[in-house]
Amino acid sequence: MKSASIHHINTGLIILSCIIAFYIPFELFLISYGILGPLHYLTEIGWLHKKNYFTKGKYDFMFLAVACVVLVYWNYNPPKTFSLTADIILFSLFISAVFVFIQDWLYRVVIVILSLVFIGFLNNAPEYFTWIAIFLPTIIHVFIFTWIFMLYGTLKEKSWQGLISILVLITCSVILFAVQPQSLNYEVSEYSQKSYRQFTELNFRLINFFNMDQLTEVKQIFTANAGFVIMRFIAFAYTYHYLNWFSKTSVIKWHLVPKKTLIITIGLWLLSIALYIYDYNLGLEILFFLSFLHVFLEFPLNVISFTGLGKELFSLRKKQLP
Repeated sequence: MKSASIHHINTGLIILSCIIAFYIPFELFLISYGILGPLHYLTEIGWLHKKNYFTKGKYDFMFLAVACVVLVYWNYNPPKTFSLTADIILFSLFISAVFVFIQDWLYRVVIVILSLVFIGFLNNAPEYFTWIAIFLPTIIHVFIFTWIFMLYGTLKEKSWQGLISILVLITCSVILFAVQPQSLNYEVSEYSQKSYRQFTELNFRLINFFNMDQLTEVKQIFTANAGFVIMRFIAFAYTYHYLNWFSKTSVIKWHLVPKKTLIITIGLWLLSIALYIYDYNLGLEILFFLSFLHVFLEFPLNVISFTGLGKELFSLRKKQLP
């Protein structure tokens, strides 16, 4: 499939995700997260493995996997200092940059030590936990990193079709915040509220961050207008994040794996869907490790996307200079 066609498909998927998110945000998120999410985790991890996770060392990914195990353990056995959760996420991101660019172990150790010192200072920063532990593995991962990846690819290809997709993505995001009808006749079902309860902290903190309302209880996200508005954006961001991955199958070629691997992947995916259907919160608990593992293992690719974007922008700036 030609690159231009893929960009056009992406533009259509962005608009479709936006429209559905506008009317049934909670339901769309639950469906996307429960059906598209597991397949995305499984296929992306397999694709990253084929690419050696974009790191210099063959076994660098093991550190990220172990860090994820620790994080999951802390999720069920919280440490006395909650900032430790944010610390391990940020440290994993920093160490991913080391894995991408540095192979010499002496330099690696030095930068690791400096990273730990820097993170120690950040512990006292306001909103540190919110930005790193809440926003980074969720909305930053599915929206900001996706946007950066798209922009990097567009500049690299010099594609105007890709630029249109990016502009549509931004426009839809603005519309979801700007258009706030008061009479949508939308009520969040009891099932949706129960199934979404493990994500409510994200909505609550985003509402406070944007100063959209003065909520006193987390459960108000299901009844307040600000709760609907922020949920539209979250549902839109997650849904398109997954669809963007699958729309680029012909380019990324994550499906080109041994038949046995493909069968196992499909089997695990169907099992995941069955878990969500049986008990959504049970599915979340069982697949919690897999969902965070794909975030951690993607950090090196995120680093490459950011640095690649920087190079492309610098190149454009250099061409414009006399």
